[in-house]
Amino acid sequence: MARLVLDQITREFGDFTATDRISLDIEHGDFLVLLGPSGCGKTTLLRMIAGLLEPTSGSIRIDDEDVTALPARRRDLAMVFQSYALYPHLSVAKNLAFPLKVRGVPKAEVAARVRAAAETVEIDHLLERKPKELSGGQRQRVAVARALVREPKAFLMDEPLSNLDAKLRTATRRELAALHRRLGATFVYVTHDQVEAMTMATKIVLLNGGRIEQYGTPEELYDTPSSVFAAGFIGSPAMNLIDATLTTTDGRISAFAPGLEAVLWEGSAPDRDIVVGVRPEHLSVFAGGAPEAVPTAGVALRATVELVENLGREQLVHCIVGEERVTVSYGREASWAIGEQVVLAAPLARVHLFDRGSGRRLVWEPDVVPAALEAGPSSELAAGGSAGLTPESLPAAP
Repeated sequence: MARLVLDQITREFGDFTATDRISLDIEHGDFLVLLGPSGCGKTTLLRMIAGLLEPTSGSIRIDDEDVTALPARRRDLAMVFQSYALYPHLSVAKNLAFPLKVRGVPKAEVAARVRAAAETVEIDHLLERKPKELSGGQRQRVAVARALVREPKAFLMDEPLSNLDAKLRTATRRELAALHRRLGATFVYVTHDQVEAMTMATKIVLLNGGRIEQYGTPEELYDTPSSVFAAGFIGSPAMNLIDATLTTTDGRISAFAPGLEAVLWEGSAPDRDIVVGVRPEHLSVFAGGAPEAVPTAGVALRATVELVENLGREQLVHCIVGEERVTVSYGREASWAIGEQVVLAAPLARVHLFDRGSGRRLVWEPDVVPAALEAGPSSELAAGGSAGLTPESLPAAP
């Protein structure tokens, strides 16, 4: 196992900044996933950790040793590539043995470590085959076993499942997660697939435009997204996000938009442009615009059903609210007609607010915390301080 520390890592390609002052502390045994859309800098960052690319500035330490200037071969890290990178003319056994032979490991030890690595990923019955005789999933296991056989300080994986079909990707995802638990090793894993990130990671780094958008556990990113970008990227279907105006009326802070009314907290706050977010599974659907559907504190959306998708165990109800589209994840016990007028409602504890200008999450900081608001992922209550909604600051470098 290894601890990897990145300090202010920047990589520039001419006028383009691929990663911008990224700092990370990857603990022993973490399964850290670098997540984000194409072009956000995650593969560039992984290649700098591996020693395949030199940072423009900043430093990289492995177990307190500065390895920023060390070549890849001296970092004792194992890389698993998207393309597998197997030698086509060698058998599986010889592919696994190759990194040991070039290091001069004794023949008996090579054979033992090859057998042990093959058994770990359950390919010991394939050792005499060539890569062309293997399925995509089997080739991926060989690539992982070749990394295992070296007994490295950490494993680096660059979208290793992207070439597999959906069913095999799910199975291999489970195998990698189980392998991490057995080994207790440090994994750094690159993907643009949020399902892979949510199901395997102990920590997620969400990247956007070469910077860290949010860092935390999968649950933290899902339950308390720090920005509009994080809210829209994490979750399938994505969080519903509606532009609205925050205002104070009759001693209560509320938000309004065409078709939307949100009754929030007692108190006052300056008018401002915001984004209201609610996850599809946190919305309830009420037929006919029933007034009892509107929560005393929370969000109510007057909507028109546009489309209903049956996914087997659930249905997605797609609605029009004002000029926005809103999705509700709902059980199959109810049925909704296209064009039907409905009310969508969510309690305050399920409502997320973001500043429209900066995109950052808004935090309510009352002088006195009302007991009714002490629970719920979106309250973000802070003891003391002046009353008001303030943008949540970027997290300190982990």
